[in-house]
Amino acid sequence: MKKDNYTRMTESSVYKLIVILGIPTVISMLITNIYNLADTYFVGTLGESAQGATGILFTLQSIIQAIAFMLGHGSGTYVAKFLADKDKKNASKYASCAFFVGFISGTLLLIFGLIFIKGFCYLLGSTDTILPYAVDYGMWVLISAPFMITSLILNNILRYEGKAIFAMVGLVSGGLLNIFGDYLFINVFNLGIYGAGLSTAISQLISFIILIVLFILHAESKINPKYLSRHILDYLKILRSGFPSFLRQGLTSISGGILNNLCNPYGDSVIAAMSVVNRYLSFVMSIGLGIGQGFQPVCAFNYQVKKYDRVKKGLLFTMLFGIMLVSILAIPAIIVPDKIVWLFNTEQRVIDAGTLALRIGCIGILFLPISITANMLYQCIRKSEIASFLALLRSGIVFIPVLYIFEANFNLVGIQIAQPVSDVIAALISLPFIIFFILKKHENEIKEDKNE
Repeated sequence: MKKDNYTRMTESSVYKLIVILGIPTVISMLITNIYNLADTYFVGTLGESAQGATGILFTLQSIIQAIAFMLGHGSGTYVAKFLADKDKKNASKYASCAFFVGFISGTLLLIFGLIFIKGFCYLLGSTDTILPYAVDYGMWVLISAPFMITSLILNNILRYEGKAIFAMVGLVSGGLLNIFGDYLFINVFNLGIYGAGLSTAISQLISFIILIVLFILHAESKINPKYLSRHILDYLKILRSGFPSFLRQGLTSISGGILNNLCNPYGDSVIAAMSVVNRYLSFVMSIGLGIGQGFQPVCAFNYQVKKYDRVKKGLLFTMLFGIMLVSILAIPAIIVPDKIVWLFNTEQRVIDAGTLALRIGCIGILFLPISITANMLYQCIRKSEIASFLALLRSGIVFIPVLYIFEANFNLVGIQIAQPVSDVIAALISLPFIIFFILKKHENEIKEDKNE
């Protein structure tokens, strides 16, 4: 490993380093979410049923991302660990294992997804009127799955190496291309939601090509079949380390499907409204996640070389800075939520259903940097049991019961406020784990990792 990069990761200002590594990731995630919002906007011109389909397929994309993040974060923590130990061969082994397993997983999802696509869409909460749009869009999402998964794996490994700028270039290029493609295929060629899906598939393929080229040119770990491990334990380590990410993102897809199904009796307008709200909340959340992902390589590197004070400083900075940045986008939506929903759908029924959900949702999301930062901390220091528990909170063991209980007692209002209530509860549960880490002495912790 080059001395200058090693020194930068372990000796330069923690605050400056997190910002330098986090800002490209924030930009990447913002652009990715902007193109999701662009999908919502352009598809919204086709009617509420078409827009409801984007909500259904947002859940499918969460499943794809769950696989990618599990492999990307799981391998990334080991890539950072071995590069901190100046061991490029083992770093390349974990990078290669994650990449090829990801491509195979995406291919299997593509095959079985296309075979059972209608049943899958119903499972995710589609109505009969939404189904034709969901199938047209979902076909292209499934076709792009192998490239979407491997792109996110490459992106995450580059970040863990401290090369966030290259990770940003690949995702931003694909995101901008998708926005242009939406306009071209929907407004110019009149391909409807089929065109929105086609645009997604093309942009994902090009993003993959850009990322693989940048990875070959700039990454210190390498991807090559010769580095593939023959030991199942190495793959299990990746899955174990990345499992919190799988839980966090996978539960988002499960809870999204439950949410869509509970919205079913209230009509397509409510599904469309919650699609707009969830896309906007994801957009706001991208800032907190981006800064958190800037913290991840700093945390993994410095924990491995036993510079625990740097990890603690970075932890507090990430949490507080994330809250500040999230507030910038959340506060306007708290003040004028109806105007923001109107930007994506002008039908009054959709605006009425989305206004309360967006306002309360943005209040709840102010607490998200607390739970997300705690989760990322324990994942990066390879405490996967704690990280998995924290990952279960927001979209799982808190949100799903709250969603059912609130819907049963408060009907539509209960659905609208369930997620923000869960965000607050998840933050309150996560906070003691942050305090414990900060107060604990860590001198002998790395001994636990010598058998890895």
